[in-house]
Amino acid sequence: MILYGIKTCDTCRKALKALGNVTFHDVRADGLPREVAQAAWARFGDAIVNRQSTTWRALAEDERARDPLDLLAAHPTLMKRPLIDAGGTLYLGWGKDTQAALLG
Repeated sequence: MILYGIKTCDTCRKALKALGNVTFHDVRADGLPREVAQAAWARFGDAIVNRQSTTWRALAEDERARDPLDLLAAHPTLMKRPLIDAGGTLYLGWGKDTQAALLG
């Protein structure tokens, strides 16, 4: 299982603690792999971009209008977190539905 997130994100920390043995991929330091971003976009669509983030609010209108995958490549902190890859199945966020699916 791979958790894509940011090490300073409280939600990511909660997910890491609950999941235990998981590989952590820091998107701030290492970026979000393009194939993972494409798979997440195909599964979640527009929900993958966190439009309530500080990063989003700081962007100019023309920047916000860019292709979402290019935007995530340029600003990985815009990604809603965490993004979890559990054997090829993607989960977005750490809500009750994700917790139930991954923790049983």
